[in-house]
Amino acid sequence: MGGGASGLAAAIASARSGARVLVIERDIEIGTSLLATGNGRCNLSNDHLHPEHYLHPEAARAVMGASPEAELADFFASIGLPTTSIDGWRYPLTKRAASVQAALLAACKREQVALLCASTLERAQKTRDGWILEVRVPEGDFTASPASSASSGVSESVARRRARRRALAAAPTVLKRICAHCAILAVGGRSAAACSIFDLEHEPEEPVLCPIACEPKDLGGSMWAPLDGLRIAASVQLLRLGQPIYEEAGELLFRPYGISGIMAFNLSRRIQAADELAVDLVACLTDEALGRDLAWRAQNLAPKPDQASWFTGLLAPALADVVLAALHKSGKPVHELVRSFPLKVLGRAEERSAQIHRGGIPLSTVDLKTLCLRSGLYAAGEVLDQDADCGGFNLAWAWISGLRAGYAAAHAVKVRLP
Repeated sequence: MGGGASGLAAAIASARSGARVLVIERDIEIGTSLLATGNGRCNLSNDHLHPEHYLHPEAARAVMGASPEAELADFFASIGLPTTSIDGWRYPLTKRAASVQAALLAACKREQVALLCASTLERAQKTRDGWILEVRVPEGDFTASPASSASSGVSESVARRRARRRALAAAPTVLKRICAHCAILAVGGRSAAACSIFDLEHEPEEPVLCPIACEPKDLGGSMWAPLDGLRIAASVQLLRLGQPIYEEAGELLFRPYGISGIMAFNLSRRIQAADELAVDLVACLTDEALGRDLAWRAQNLAPKPDQASWFTGLLAPALADVVLAALHKSGKPVHELVRSFPLKVLGRAEERSAQIHRGGIPLSTVDLKTLCLRSGLYAAGEVLDQDADCGGFNLAWAWISGLRAGYAAAHAVKVRLP
């Protein structure tokens, strides 16, 4: 159940192993969750899938195996999806998420995978032979397989897709009973309802990979709004009780509420209440180069910064205003403050647009070899309590876990059938 990355990988793997497969998807189209990934380019995977990037590294190692990069390369090639690497991040060759959706749908068609869209699971009953699933399906054309635009590789407009969703919400429905030997849960990061239907343990979900709400320590946030939209090359340390626990370098995007960008997203997976961030505002300069620059300013401008223009050429004007205020407040040396500008963490921001959710089915309840939850029931993807950094790691988990669950479920069906 679920027509995203993990669900489609599971469906293709099961079908290739000889099982008859039906994908049940609540949206009006299969694979729409992929269209927004990687800013529409779909960051499929990473060239170096180190387990340390995952919330539960040992579980990632157990599920993904010794060479997940090679396994995923084979899978993408098998569905006719050439890929390319940009700084180690793996994308479709076209750099279009719609190409990924179209390739998966075409593979489903070749493997005779049945697709049921716009359908919601309401109840599940365990039987001796498997499951009876009661699915709420709208009357009309919503039960068609994929939208013709997706299967042809032509991207449907956002407005058109929204209109179809509005029509779906108003459409009359009927209840269908579906019999299945095995079921695979691949419903994504909002899984509480599905877990309740199957009486599964469920960890509360929280959004991660999103911006961070923060403000300059001891200054408050009143001076932060003018920084909105400013991008700098920076390095950020995450401090807990004054001790560094994580550090990352990259581009930092300032927002009125705090910071954003890939580096902030990765930090958002690790922050807790009362944490602080120490931002190196001049990370591109060596200590020696910074020392020479500050010495020149002290000699040619003023011994100490007396106005924001003292930082011209070193810091953007809006950032110089904030740094100058912090200098007056803290009395710290200039080099210390620009190397380690303190921010107070307030929490995560823009959580509705978070790339992924933490929580779901605890991995302690899962057979990590097969991703079996109990007889005839498997899980894959974000429904499992596993998340990772930006860079294709989360989609890699979705593909690999989907393949694992799909092959295992198909094998279980073969063993059960005469």
